[in-house]
Amino acid sequence: MDIAALDSLRIVLDPVGQVGVSLALVLVMFSVALGLRVDDFAFLRDKPLLFLGGVVAQVAVLPLVTFLLILTLRPAASIALGMIVVACCPGGAVSNLLTYLSRGNVAASVALTATSSLLAAVFTPVSILAWSQAYEPTAALLRTLEVSPWTFLAQTTFLLALPLVCGMLVAAKAPGAAAKIRRRTTVLGVSVLVGVIVYGIAYFFPALHPALPLLGTVVVIHNAVAFATGAAAGMALSGVSATRRALTFEIGIQNSGLALVILLSQLRGVGGAAAVAAVWGVWHLIAGACIATMFRFADRTAKPDYDVERA
Repeated sequence: MDIAALDSLRIVLDPVGQVGVSLALVLVMFSVALGLRVDDFAFLRDKPLLFLGGVVAQVAVLPLVTFLLILTLRPAASIALGMIVVACCPGGAVSNLLTYLSRGNVAASVALTATSSLLAAVFTPVSILAWSQAYEPTAALLRTLEVSPWTFLAQTTFLLALPLVCGMLVAAKAPGAAAKIRRRTTVLGVSVLVGVIVYGIAYFFPALHPALPLLGTVVVIHNAVAFATGAAAGMALSGVSATRRALTFEIGIQNSGLALVILLSQLRGVGGAAAVAAVWGVWHLIAGACIATMFRFADRTAKPDYDVERA
């Protein structure tokens, strides 16, 4: 597949599919909000500089580093768009699990995931639009899609913010009911999302297959840069390995499912960009598991400092 064909490929959903994707986005964000607790943000009170530094690394530094990588690689416009959307999304809950498995600072990981998820309602659409406009090929691609900046910001913010606010209200007023509802909404939202992904992969696999080596290479490099950014942030912000591990996973693991939904529902289903998000979703799990294994292996030969005060 040549570059022009990759940039012109579209995953077109019928009205029912569009509603389903939007519903998946609402359910995923609602589920995230149902799981938020005041205690999750205690880390802000205890370690404010570390907390704020981690948030800045997540919402500002990673998109900037991604943009610099795009300027270096000069990928197709659709691939660059996918990289930008992924980098601008909040961290995923998988980062908390990998932090736990690697004996990292789980409290820091949970606090940063919760905060980036809350900030996503505003920062994610604004960042996507700003960085896409900064790179001329993606700016030109958005013009061909006839994406209205104000409509994109309004719709995406609404779809992200409304379920977050509703979920937080339910969690605050009825925590017991929130826990029960969360289990159901999480399963339903993920099921819808998985269905959309499977449909897209199955339907467009013949067209995307020739481009998979290119997509895979870009995703592996991008994800490695993201993990390296997290590790560098950890080294700059903390002298404790447990916290460094948390930041490594928090920056290296992105909510690619959310990125895919945004691309399908708000950005006309650009095929190359959606493929980047889908491949990222698979690869960052593999890479994250390998890194967690490396951390555990390192702990066998040297007593880690994760049992020291986590700072």
